[in-house]
Amino acid sequence: MPLVAHNELPSFTRLREEGVTVLARERAAHQEIRELHVGLLNMMPDAALEATERQFFRLVGESNPIAQFYVHPFTIPALPRGEAGQAHIDRYYESFDRIREQGLDALIITGANVTHADLSEEPFWNPLIEVIDWAWDNVTSTLCSCLATHAVMQFRYGQKRVKQSRKVWGVFEHRVTDKHHPLVSDVNTRFDVPHSRWNDVSRAQFEAAGLHVLAESDTAGVHLAVSPDGLRTVFFQGHPEYDTVSLLKEYKRDQLLAAQGKLPDYPPFPERYFNTFARSLLREYESKLRDGTADAYPEKLLLAHLDNTWHDTAEAVVGNWIGCVYQVTHSDRKRPFMDGVNPDDPLGLYGHG
Repeated sequence: MPLVAHNELPSFTRLREEGVTVLARERAAHQEIRELHVGLLNMMPDAALEATERQFFRLVGESNPIAQFYVHPFTIPALPRGEAGQAHIDRYYESFDRIREQGLDALIITGANVTHADLSEEPFWNPLIEVIDWAWDNVTSTLCSCLATHAVMQFRYGQKRVKQSRKVWGVFEHRVTDKHHPLVSDVNTRFDVPHSRWNDVSRAQFEAAGLHVLAESDTAGVHLAVSPDGLRTVFFQGHPEYDTVSLLKEYKRDQLLAAQGKLPDYPPFPERYFNTFARSLLREYESKLRDGTADAYPEKLLLAHLDNTWHDTAEAVVGNWIGCVYQVTHSDRKRPFMDGVNPDDPLGLYGHG
């Protein structure tokens, strides 16, 4: 069922133009279909704020035919914003106070830019912990993306991420390690996920915290894990929400920053992302950047040579997640679990639900 455009957020218009079904609020009010309310705590910087909205809205909207989806974006005021980013937030985003008052069925927490080695020193740390604590007691399931996964692992489980000697960057093959969990039901046993991070939480750390690892890569490490109850917190260490062009945009940003002397060297290619033609074109452009003869960035030429090998699986996993939330959530959104459901095992996975 569709997303519901319950405000004038521009992302709804963009998604309609892409072919995503987005229902006007007035029309949705006449549908006898269950509503699910999903919060999006968007902590991304201004340049990626709206793209991140669309990425997660798209996954939710395409995920499952069981409900109408109201997605409620909000953010943390402590995050630095420019004038345009703040204006967008002031006009279209909800406050955490309102989110807390109205309640949610599910919550997605995005990544964020960081400037400190220890996440607890970031300006968003205490407000983020407040949201995480509230969600633990009041939301059926919270899906954490990358940096949010690292924050929850540090705050709730005492497992700090570890800086890697090289960036985990590219599109990596993963395998399902627990085929029986409903989050990976009908998902290929091997699938791709993009990653873009310098830090890692290892399988040993997830297991030391008592968490269940559901999918991992021999190269990139753990991607998908869940809290001991099987649902309350879902951890993504990769970026299955990425658009086809997301890694290209990151590469372009770093390439141009290096040309301006703002990075110590030009970036390596993301793994398993650019084909031979794209690599050749980018090497040629880098050569022109170095000798000062570069003109327009060859982005349009590159687009035809980019493949998306992860979106179908991302859609399936998020669809399974929404299905689990629907299964467990009580009709009163302020109560996360149905009467008779064990909150320590809401899906009945471990024989004591």
